[in-house]
Amino acid sequence: MSESGAEIIVEAEHLTRQLAGEVTATLVSDASMAIRRGEFVAITGASGSGKSSLLYLLGLLDRPTGGTVRLHGLDTAALDDDERATLRLAELGYVFQFHFLLPEFTVAENVMLPMQRLGRLPDDEIEARALDLLANFGLADQARKLPRQLSGGQSQRVAIARALANAPLLILADEPTGNLDSTNAAVIATLLRSLALDHGKTVIMVSHDPKTVEVFPIVHAMRDGRFVNAAAVA
Repeated sequence: MSESGAEIIVEAEHLTRQLAGEVTATLVSDASMAIRRGEFVAITGASGSGKSSLLYLLGLLDRPTGGTVRLHGLDTAALDDDERATLRLAELGYVFQFHFLLPEFTVAENVMLPMQRLGRLPDDEIEARALDLLANFGLADQARKLPRQLSGGQSQRVAIARALANAPLLILADEPTGNLDSTNAAVIATLLRSLALDHGKTVIMVSHDPKTVEVFPIVHAMRDGRFVNAAAVA
C-alpha cells in the first residue's frame, strides 16, 4: 500500500452508469474514489453488484452517464474516442478472466503486440522487452510456444506480461483468477500484489472471491452499483 502522500493515479468523482430502456438500469451509482501510485486495490461484490462496470469506467473502456474520471490529473470526459484509445494503449494495462491471447501468435509475439501498436520502440527493443518480461514471470522457456501449449496459470501470467508491455500507469484486472484453480489463483493474486508492493505499479483488481481479496491492503465492496464500505484490511 502506498504512502498517503503519493500522487493520485486515477480519481473518480460521482460516477454513474445507466442503461436506457423500458426500465432504466443503473450499473454504477455516485461512485467516488481516489487511488494513488503503488496502491493495490480490490473491488469486490456479488455478481451484478457493479464492480466490473466500475472497472470499465476507470479503465476508459466505457463512458459514464454522469461524473468524471481523471487519469494522472487529466480529465478524460472531453477526450474523443481516438484520444481515449491512445491513452488506454499508452497508460493502461488490462488483465481479464480469460487471457485473450491470440492463438496464431507465439507467446512472445502476444506480448510484443501492444508495443508494436504504440510504435514508440524499434523492433529489436520490442522483442528484447517482451522476452525480459516473460523471463521475469518465469516464462522464458515458453516464449516461442503457441498459447494452446500453455496451462491456464501460464496463460494468465503471459496476459499480465502483455499488460505491462507499455509500462502503464495503471493495471486493471477483471476477475483474473476466476477461471483458475485455487493454487493458480493464489499465484496470480500474489503476483499482482507484488507489482504494487515491489515495483510501484498501481493495481485495481475486481474479484467476487473473498479468499482472493485477502491479499489486498484496500478493499472496496459494492452492492447495487454503490460502495457499501471502503476498508483497509492489512
